[in-house]
Amino acid sequence: MAAPSFYLVNCPKTSFLPSFSTTLFLKPRHNYKPLSRTMGIVCGQKSIDILSDNHNREHVLSAVRQSLHNCLSETHLDQTVPGLKSKTRGKVRDIYDSGDYLVLVTTDRQSAFDRILASIPFKGQVLNQTSFWWFDRTQHIVPNAVVMAPDKNVTIAKKCSVFPVEFVVRGFVTGSTNTSLWTVYNKGVRNYCGNALPDGLRKNQKLVKNILTPTTKSADHDVPVTPDDIIKKGLMTRAEFDEASTKALSLFEYGQQVALEHGLLLVDTKYEFGKGPDGAVLLIDEVHTPDSSRYWIANSYEERFSKGLEPENVDKEFLRLWFKDHCNPYEDAVLPDAPEELVCELAWRYIFLYETITNSRFEVPETKEPIHDRISRNVSQAMLRLP
Repeated sequence: MAAPSFYLVNCPKTSFLPSFSTTLFLKPRHNYKPLSRTMGIVCGQKSIDILSDNHNREHVLSAVRQSLHNCLSETHLDQTVPGLKSKTRGKVRDIYDSGDYLVLVTTDRQSAFDRILASIPFKGQVLNQTSFWWFDRTQHIVPNAVVMAPDKNVTIAKKCSVFPVEFVVRGFVTGSTNTSLWTVYNKGVRNYCGNALPDGLRKNQKLVKNILTPTTKSADHDVPVTPDDIIKKGLMTRAEFDEASTKALSLFEYGQQVALEHGLLLVDTKYEFGKGPDGAVLLIDEVHTPDSSRYWIANSYEERFSKGLEPENVDKEFLRLWFKDHCNPYEDAVLPDAPEELVCELAWRYIFLYETITNSRFEVPETKEPIHDRISRNVSQAMLRLP
């Protein structure tokens, strides 16, 4: 089950998410200026290995290894925070009902193939803060709904009516899951979710233009659907779908622009939308995170594609591929444990992406206070300040 809708907050320009000792509230932001390139990424550089050469890598990996057995895999705020009425467990988020608001806790659970594969240190913090950054900078395209972010892993949101459709936008022919564009294309499909595809495309090839391949939302697995079927099934009205699809394509184009300015290719992603109390279409869930999106290193893409090599990715695809090579992740009742080295590498890549996109240093949380105690304390204090 995907997390219900939420808005993210605007943070001080000088230090994005420096501390959660005080609650941060949403304020409009305009006239976003592209950030400078980071981590030594220079456009036109022939070859780079920024994933291994980054000066912060060893420091982060050391903290990751120390936290392998201290991940936030489950929360029980309904037992520790007064005023929380119920809990819904999503694939990654634990969602608590507090009446007019939802408390969304982003855990370290790693999902793919419609199941949990592992727990990744600091992943929840990375997703929450990465979404935080993108939500702040996409308000000129579509409003979102966060009320406050009282903790590194937590967002408090207004409730809204969630559309049962995921808006998947793709710029390349790639992927390894059953619904990925390359998987279905390689099986001979030439019309996918209403998009006509030419013969002769190769894996990881750039599409002539970005396309929308929506899916229905399901507790088990998402099902590809055409825009006409969305309307016929009553999942959305024509006006709602047209508005959301236009916003999704605009968000993706903007995300591609910002990612490229930082040496990355935003390959594909998914967006979710809901309707607020005033009827406005709102962007919800998460935005351009390595969980919801695929990122590749820009400078090495052309050379690797021409040689038939997989692009250098900064997302969970390499972990997906490992499981596909070692088991049937859709059908096997018990999956093998993800190797520790892969878990650490994924944690690093998520943090690398956050630092590269936001041009800020990831703040490794202190270990003196147990994570669940910290979250309970911060959410309890925040509940007292809700309007």
